[in-house]
Amino acid sequence: MDTLAFVFPGQGSQALNMLSAFSETPIVQQTFREASAVLDFDLWQLCQKGPEEKLNQTEFTQPALLTSSIALWRLWQEQQLPQPTYLAGHSLGEYSALVCANSLDFIDAVKLVQKRGQFMQQAVQKGQGAMAAIIGLDDALIESICADNRDNDVLAPANFNSPGQVVIAGDKVAVERACTACSEQGARKVVMLKVSVPSHCDLMKIAAEKLAEEIAQLTIKTPSISVINNVAYKIEQEPSAISAALVAQLYQPVQWVQTVTQLAKYNVSLAIECGPGKVLSGLNKRIVKTIKGYSLATQDSFNQAADAVTEEN
Repeated sequence: MDTLAFVFPGQGSQALNMLSAFSETPIVQQTFREASAVLDFDLWQLCQKGPEEKLNQTEFTQPALLTSSIALWRLWQEQQLPQPTYLAGHSLGEYSALVCANSLDFIDAVKLVQKRGQFMQQAVQKGQGAMAAIIGLDDALIESICADNRDNDVLAPANFNSPGQVVIAGDKVAVERACTACSEQGARKVVMLKVSVPSHCDLMKIAAEKLAEEIAQLTIKTPSISVINNVAYKIEQEPSAISAALVAQLYQPVQWVQTVTQLAKYNVSLAIECGPGKVLSGLNKRIVKTIKGYSLATQDSFNQAADAVTEEN
């Protein structure tokens, strides 16, 4: 029997018309209605019709992605398909994982991630921060370049996404200096990302403090399924440790390479991406080639994943 994991995407996986194939699927629509009721706007309408600029604003992106992931998870449960042994989420996706593990209430999570997005946006003035993807350089070299180009600004690796792909974040001027240095050091590609906030760096510490206050008011339970967190790529059982990891995650780097490597150490051979798109499936394949990846983003891919998992188990 193959060991199954579910992984949940973060920001960057959103797109207009995401999950449009499930517009007539009752459990999916019910999930979006539940979220819309506490957000005071029609979340499904935003995901299908936009405007795209609004969908890409972090306070709207985060509840949209979380709700999409939970809708697909509920559909998987409704069809009584094989259950994962492990869960993990990339950045925002960690919240989706905790909801699916019955550690965090869905409605609490919807409200929390919207506030998380608002706190992140408020923490940095427009145009102050930036993020850039560096492709084709060693992790240690990128860390060294960040240290050398920090000066008095914030600058650090933010996402270790796959071997040879690291995202850096911080003050825009520092990120630009580092991008130039990375290019000079032979980076295959350097791309400034279209993001509204620089996540997973010290510019988010103020947002993290506000987030900690919100999380402290919620009930977090021991997960019913093991969740590997982003910061220490560990499985935490204590609610206090889970809360602390969520707060730290906001200003510390996403250790996705280590997370997927950890899944492999737990003998995971199948990883289902539960959310829009298939970004994580691509990253996972570059990290551990022995883990087969499937996506649930469309009806065809959902059926393909269901068939594959049923056959393997």
